[in-house]
This record gives sequence, C-alpha cells and structure tokens, in this order.
Amino acid sequence: MTSGDAAKAITIAGLACGVLDITAAIVVYGSMGLKPLRLLQGIAAGVLGPKSFQGGVSTAVLGLALHFVIALGAATVFFAASRSMRILVDQAALFGPLYGIAVYFFMNRIVVPLSGATKFPFSVKMMVIGVVIHIFCVGLPIALSIRRFAS
Repeated sequence: MTSGDAAKAITIAGLACGVLDITAAIVVYGSMGLKPLRLLQGIAAGVLGPKSFQGGVSTAVLGLALHFVIALGAATVFFAASRSMRILVDQAALFGPLYGIAVYFFMNRIVVPLSGATKFPFSVKMMVIGVVIHIFCVGLPIALSIRRFAS
C-alpha cells in the first residue's frame, strides 16, 4: 500500500464519519430544540470556552472544522491499528461498532472533560443516543471505509 492509498482511505473514512456524525447530531439535538449554529459553536467551545457562543458564524465554522479534524483523527487511529491487527478490517461489521463505542467513551470521558466545552450532567438517555450514533455514524463507516480503500 502506498502512502497515497493510506491517505485516501483515511480521508474517505474521516469524511464519511464526519458527515454522518454531524448530521445525526443536528437531527437529534435539533429535535430537542438546539439550533445547528449553537451545536457547532458548542464544539468550538472545546478550544475557545464559553466565548465561542458569542462568535457567530465564525465560531460555528471553527466547530465544524474541529469536528472533521476529530473524525479524521479517529479514522487515522483505526487505520493505524488495522495495519497490525488485520481482524479489525476482516471483521469490520463487528469491530467498527466496537470502535464507535470506544470513541464515544474516549470523547465523553477524556476529551470533553479536559476541554473548555460545557459540561452537562450525566444522562442515560443521552449516553444511549450517543453510543448508537457512534456505532452507526462513527465506528461502522470508518471500519468499512478502511476495509474498502486500504486493503
């Protein structure tokens, strides 16, 4: 595999994950009354803190960019792991969802608490929604994309 093939696989996996995940977030949080601009500013709050909510469209664009950086990072980690653990791509339908669950807990138990993002009280309902989204919109598309484009 060339480095170009690896970059293509990671890019496709990261973009698929990023588009599906942000779409799911906009639909789920939108159904609860949260506007997309505020959702994206909330992502930017990870680096800017509460002032991101006064930044208008510019901080929303930053939040969207950060979202895709994270998605590409998750795809890169899965790709790297799959190079030494072939079972990750051979059994993508199993390990993709498991990876999505791992990404959910990594983000919500390590990244978000260390960031400047708003901290919300624990909710079983929101955890279940988040895990389901991460299974189908993060882990599975990453694993299937890496399997397809990085064989």
